[in-house]
Amino acid sequence: MNTKSLITAALIGSAAIAFGGCTHLTDKPASAVVSDAEITTKVKAKFVEDPVVKAMNIKVDTYQGVVQLSGFANSQTEADKAAQIARGTSGVKSVKNDIRLASK
Repeated sequence: MNTKSLITAALIGSAAIAFGGCTHLTDKPASAVVSDAEITTKVKAKFVEDPVVKAMNIKVDTYQGVVQLSGFANSQTEADKAAQIARGTSGVKSVKNDIRLASK
């Protein structure tokens, strides 16, 4: 298994663990929680596959289909690409891009 496959598997497993039993912590129905977790996992997996986006540097949070990106990018191109990937992911209603450029 290559590094990208391992990271993707780890992200999917982490999302399943993180969101699997959290429905009692929110007013959202269980289907919405799963949906948000699935969106987050899909976006992160796409980041891993993309040669421009550094998946480990960008955090993805999803609430009711709204994806919030945060963290650091090495260039404006990387930040823009991350937002583009998120917008193009099934189930995403909108994207809030709070990615900052890393100072060099």
